[in-house]
Amino acid sequence: MISLFLLVLAMAFVTYIPRLVPLLWLRDIKLPPFLKRFLLFTPYAVLASLIFPGILQATNSLTSALAGGGVAAALALLRANLMLVVIGGIAGVYLVDALL
Repeated sequence: MISLFLLVLAMAFVTYIPRLVPLLWLRDIKLPPFLKRFLLFTPYAVLASLIFPGILQATNSLTSALAGGGVAAALALLRANLMLVVIGGIAGVYLVDALL
């Protein structure tokens, strides 16, 4: 049990150090506005690149997958509740599958 605890503690330390060192060394560096703006949009681009292939492979029909993704995107652009976005995307897939 002690060795398992030490292993978890060592893994936490090894994970924490690479995050802490740049934070301490680079905290006084001023980034150019272009680079700062670029870095602000990076999480959204990564999230989109992870989600979009999953949308295309969610169903057997590419049409229904795109319809569900389109409904979800439209609801998200309207700033709907996240649960409503998910339910709307599922409903869009279901309705297009039922009609085709």
